[in-house]
Amino acid sequence: MKTFLVTGGAGFIGSNLIKNLLNNNNKVICIDNMILGNKENIASFLTNQNFILFEEDISNIKSLLNFTSKENIDYIFHLAANSDIRAGANDPTIDFKNTFQTTYSILEFMRQKKLKKLFFSSTSAVYGEQTNVFLSENAGSLMPISYYGGAKLASEAFISSFGYMNDLDVTIFRFPNVIGPNLTHGVIFDFIKKLKLNSSKLEILGNGTQSKPYIYIDDLIEVILMLAFSSEKGINIYNVGVEGSTSVKDIADMICIKMGLKEVKYTYTGSDRGWKGDVPTFKYDLTKIHQRGWIAKYNSNQAVQATLDAILN
Repeated sequence: MKTFLVTGGAGFIGSNLIKNLLNNNNKVICIDNMILGNKENIASFLTNQNFILFEEDISNIKSLLNFTSKENIDYIFHLAANSDIRAGANDPTIDFKNTFQTTYSILEFMRQKKLKKLFFSSTSAVYGEQTNVFLSENAGSLMPISYYGGAKLASEAFISSFGYMNDLDVTIFRFPNVIGPNLTHGVIFDFIKKLKLNSSKLEILGNGTQSKPYIYIDDLIEVILMLAFSSEKGINIYNVGVEGSTSVKDIADMICIKMGLKEVKYTYTGSDRGWKGDVPTFKYDLTKIHQRGWIAKYNSNQAVQATLDAILN
């Protein structure tokens, strides 16, 4: 039995990862301050003797060291971050504290405990706004335009330096929007919530043409577990994504069809993006991850449809 520490474990991605780890007879220590996490996501784990919940801010390194003093941790999945990019756009301290400082704290925790293996969830936002090009992991001139993207790129830089100085083996995934059952935010969540309140009209941020790839949660968990436990040494970065992309207007149309709504009046806020710092479109080069033998089962439109089927059925 191995012991895994999962930061942000009560969140959407973290809770799905923990479910898989426990089902494979592992011990899991979940750390979450419950600001963005939801106890309902982990409620079914609380009676499992192999699950430990530590409800604490990760920045409290001393407390974290004390809590885990008797635990032999084999691997850390660092998923804790500000997951609501639009909310973070209004206050840069949100991403500085919840996205960057959480990463620094985990790295310092690893240094003091002499832990060596880490998975880090990064983002497409580190590339900034680069349209009409296929973004590869080796792309230069990374200039994020959102506080979230900046905090993730700064985290990657600190991982690189800590990795070299402390001989860490780190897998970094830069992935796009993740969707599936139990969403707590994002365009699908927002549209369904709005239409349940008023089924005759729907406000769409931007002009509706913003188009991005959406990855289904089951696909993401599969590839996380596939590469996190590989024998790769050093720092390894992967774009993780899907074929195709889905526009905001297409998502609205798919939701209306699924909810049986007709003649819904769409209103647009007018810009080519939902908010300042939003990247309206991008394209991944997925060659590297495909060469490792992984291809997502769902393309972007299929991921959206599967999510709607799970939420609205």
